[in-house]
Amino acid sequence: MKGMIGRKVGMTQVFDEKGNAIAVTVIEAGPCYVTQIRTADRDGYASVQLGFEETKPSRLTKPQLGHLNKKSLPALRVLREFRLKQEEAVDLEEGAEIKADVFEKGEAVDVVGISKGRGFAGTIKRHGFHRQPKTHGQSDRERAPGSIGMCAYPGRTLKGKRMGGRMGNDRVTMQNLEVVVVDAEKNLLAIKGSVPGANGGIVVIKPSTRKQAKQK
Repeated sequence: MKGMIGRKVGMTQVFDEKGNAIAVTVIEAGPCYVTQIRTADRDGYASVQLGFEETKPSRLTKPQLGHLNKKSLPALRVLREFRLKQEEAVDLEEGAEIKADVFEKGEAVDVVGISKGRGFAGTIKRHGFHRQPKTHGQSDRERAPGSIGMCAYPGRTLKGKRMGGRMGNDRVTMQNLEVVVVDAEKNLLAIKGSVPGANGGIVVIKPSTRKQAKQK
């Protein structure tokens, strides 16, 4: 079973053997603890629940503390569940510790996070619309979206019409990113490319569902 919870640290660059600069995102990955294991026979599906980031016990509810105390685990602030296939065997035990070395250099991963919230945005910023002409008598229509309905059938605005609204603050998955550096001692992963969310945000790292990255 591969998967981790981490915290986005920020971006930097590393150099490969040929001296090429590679832009990477540094993630503080783990240590994570196995807080619960679900099986298909007992629960109807198979999964592993991981916990991340120790905190004060006073910041958790009594049910949360009781759930962790059963496995003699510290107070963990973040819990996430990783679904498994029915035939996939679980080689972990409750209370086990997982570090960054569960991933290897060159491996392809998917990273899930909450994107930065941009607040209310218009159609130009949110959907990439073109502006209206600046001339020919326009006074305040330069960034207006334009017509949104119709006069004939069905005579209404259809659902899903691209308009202004809240932008960002959504669950985003960046697929097929390459692991460039694995530092198990410092619990750090350097992943090539951009990772969703602001610095300090919680992310989930799991094996890629697409084509694997090439091993160097």
